[in-house]
Amino acid sequence: MSTSASADATDELRRLLARHVDAGTMPGAVATIGADVSPVVVGVAGPDGMPLRADAIFRIQSMTKTVTAVAALQLVERGGIGLDDSVEPWLPELAERRVLRHPSAGLDDTVPADRAITLRDLLTNQSGYGVIPIDSPLQRAIAAAGLEPTNLPADRGAQEWLEALATLPLAHQPGRGWRYHLSFGILGILLGRIAGVPATELLRTSVFEPAGMRDTGFRVPADQAHRLLPAYRRSGSGLDEVEPAGGGFHSGPAPFDESHSELVSTVADYHAFLRALLDGRLIGPELLQQLRTDQVDAEVKTPDSFFPGFWDGTGWGFGASVVTDGPHRGRFGWSGGFGTDYYVDPDGTICIVMTQVEMDEQIFGLLAELQQLPG
Repeated sequence: MSTSASADATDELRRLLARHVDAGTMPGAVATIGADVSPVVVGVAGPDGMPLRADAIFRIQSMTKTVTAVAALQLVERGGIGLDDSVEPWLPELAERRVLRHPSAGLDDTVPADRAITLRDLLTNQSGYGVIPIDSPLQRAIAAAGLEPTNLPADRGAQEWLEALATLPLAHQPGRGWRYHLSFGILGILLGRIAGVPATELLRTSVFEPAGMRDTGFRVPADQAHRLLPAYRRSGSGLDEVEPAGGGFHSGPAPFDESHSELVSTVADYHAFLRALLDGRLIGPELLQQLRTDQVDAEVKTPDSFFPGFWDGTGWGFGASVVTDGPHRGRFGWSGGFGTDYYVDPDGTICIVMTQVEMDEQIFGLLAELQQLPG
């Protein structure tokens, strides 16, 4: 990507974000586009008009998935686990799984799992645990157990969370269906058990430090709390604060083992992560190619597995979605529930946008336009 092309793309990005700030989509955003990081700051930090900093710390939610996927692939390269190895030696809570006979079956209408859940199943959302888009006994049981994916902070430690999940049957046989999200909470716990250290420590030493991610983690240090933005949810009266500036779940000492939780980060840090990933400083080319290539068989991409139209020209690699058709074929990336998003093109272009407004129709509109920016 040439310097002039990068400048043109940056200008387009700035105009797009400014238009959405003016329309009330979000108070402000920090973003970058190009092979190198060049932060664009548009708008303010919140409805009160406080200035927005280029180094603001955001709750990146599901953009965590790509980070934990890379840490898992590092363990594969070191021989700690194979992609198709059972996770049961490290997660005995998930041994002898039961599987629903059909998606709407009662919780006791099950058969034994054909095989154990593998690392590959977790990386590709095919473990049998995850979002159930239709009303069913399993969906209601997940909600009753407080395990539904939301943007609310974790309300229990990793062990308690895993034990609650293990009481439920799988929605489908391992590797023969696709359900979003919960596999990556399991993956976070698995990382620490394989490595023999807390997942927080493993991520710090294997990903954050090698990539130069100084402001990424589960916790925000007290002396940097002023950089943590508030998080908002849109309501009929405007934007309601759901997490305070400088506070909330990510501030102060960890209340429990948060291996199944999600990260905070900055635009510069996440760009550094993606740059290190592309440059081969985190994993080798073979696993990187698999990460950014569709790993989900066509028969698994059923209309009831996620929201309508999700699979149109889209696949899933390891911890990220991939574009399988059209002008952006080969692009990989993913979003976070509080209005953050990234993508990486085959030519090395990196685009990251971070807002702090929970996903809704307006934020989805912004992200759809983001995907059409000239690279």
